[in-house]
Amino acid sequence: MDQAMNGGENTRLIVVISVVATIGGFLFGFDSGVINGTQDGLHQTFKSGEWMQGFEIASMLLGCAVGAFSAGRLADRLGRRNVLIVSAVLFLLSAIGAGAASSSAMFIVARVMGGFAVGAASVISPAYIAEVAPARYRGRLATVQQIAIISGLTVAFLSNYLLAATAGASTEALWGGYAAWRWMFWMQAVPSLLFLALLLTIPESPRYLAVKRRKDEALQVLTRLFGAAEAHAKLAEIDASLSTDHHRPRLSDLLSKATGRVRPIVWVGIGLATFQQLVGINVVFYYGAVLWQAVGFSENDALMINVLSGALSIGACIVTVLLIDRIGRKPLLWAGSAGMAVSLALLVVAFASGSLVDTHLQLPPGMGTLALVAANAYVVFFNISWGPVMWVMLGEMFPNQIRGSGLAVAGAAQWTANFAVTVTFPILLAGTGLATTYSLYLAAAVISIFFVLRYVHETKGKELEQMEG
Repeated sequence: MDQAMNGGENTRLIVVISVVATIGGFLFGFDSGVINGTQDGLHQTFKSGEWMQGFEIASMLLGCAVGAFSAGRLADRLGRRNVLIVSAVLFLLSAIGAGAASSSAMFIVARVMGGFAVGAASVISPAYIAEVAPARYRGRLATVQQIAIISGLTVAFLSNYLLAATAGASTEALWGGYAAWRWMFWMQAVPSLLFLALLLTIPESPRYLAVKRRKDEALQVLTRLFGAAEAHAKLAEIDASLSTDHHRPRLSDLLSKATGRVRPIVWVGIGLATFQQLVGINVVFYYGAVLWQAVGFSENDALMINVLSGALSIGACIVTVLLIDRIGRKPLLWAGSAGMAVSLALLVVAFASGSLVDTHLQLPPGMGTLALVAANAYVVFFNISWGPVMWVMLGEMFPNQIRGSGLAVAGAAQWTANFAVTVTFPILLAGTGLATTYSLYLAAAVISIFFVLRYVHETKGKELEQMEG
C-alpha cells in the first residue's frame, strides 16, 4: 500500500483514505434519512402534538449546527481524523439511544447527539479528502462523499421499508417485542462500528500536521501519499501558504486584516451552504413518506418511492463524479439551480390543482404522476449539482489558514438553514398548503442561479495552496 515511499503517487492509498472518510457521509445520510418512516411510531409512542413532532424530527439539526461549527475549530486543535473518531462514537451512541428512548426528551437528546456527529462529519470528511487528494481528481473523490450520503439515505429508506413490511407496520412489534421503528434506529449501529474501526487505520491530514508545525509527521504522510521527491515540494508549498507568523488558526482569521470586515470568501461559503437548504431538498428526504401519503399513496408505496428517489440520487451523483473535474464546479451549480427551478415550478402547478378531501390532498388524474415525476427530477438536478458540489467547494475553497474556521461558520449556516426549513414545513403544510410552501423553495432556486453567476469562483484544478480569501 505504501509504494509511494520509493516512487510516485500512491493512488491506492489516497482512494482508501477517501473511502474511509466517506463512511462518515454514509452515516450522515443514514442518520438523516432514518427519521423518514419512523414518524407514525414516534407519534404513537410519545403522543406528541404537531409542533412537538416537528421538533422531534428537526432536533437532530440543532446538534448538526453545533457539530458543524465546533468541528471546524476542534479539527484545527485535535486533527481531522480525531474529530471523525469522536463522530463515529457519537453515531453509535445516538443509534442506540434513539431506538431505546422511552420519552420524547430522551429521544431528542439522542438525536441531538447524533446531529453533532452528522454536523462534524458533514464538514470534516470532505475537508479531509480535499487535504489528501491531488487537485486533478480531488473533485471526483470529494463527490464520492455525496454518493455516500445518498447511499446512506437510500439504505435507511430501504431498511425502514423492509422492517416495516416484515412487522406489518412501523408501529408493530418486531424482534424482541420491540416496535419496528426502534429497529430502524438500531440498524445504524453496524456502520457506526465499522467507521470507528477503519478510522484507526488511516493517517492524519498532512496539511493539519503542517499547520501545527509537526513537519516531520507531515513529511512522512506526504511521502506515503506522493513519494519522497514530491513530498518535500508539497510541504514547502503548504508552509509558504500559511501566515508568516504561523499563529494558531482562529475565528478572527475570517476577518480581513486590511478592512476589518468578514472576508468575501466567507460570505460566499455561507451563501452556498444556505442556498443548498433553502431550495427545500430535505423536505423530500425527511418528510417524503408524509408528503406522498398526503397526495394519496399508502405508507408502503410512500416508503418505496423514497427508495426510488435514493437510487436516482446515486445515479445523479455518479454523473457528477464524471463531470466535476472536467467542466468544473460553477457550471454544475447554476445548471442544477435552473433544473430545480423548473421541477419545483411543475410541483407547484400539480399541488395547486388539488383539493382537500378528509384532510388529504387529492390531485386530479395525471397530476399525481406529474408531481411524482417532477419531484424525482428535482432530486436528480439537486444531486447532480448542489448536493455534492457545495460540499466539494466548502472543503477546498478556503485557504489553509482559515479552512477550519471557514468550515465552522459555513457548516453552522448550512445546518441552521436546514433546521429552519425542516421545522417550518409541517407548519407551512398545515397553514398554507403544499403549493404555497413549494413556491418558497422555487423562489430560492431562482435566486441561487444569480448568486452562483455573480459570486462563486471556479476552483477546478487549483491546489489548495492557491486558494485566496
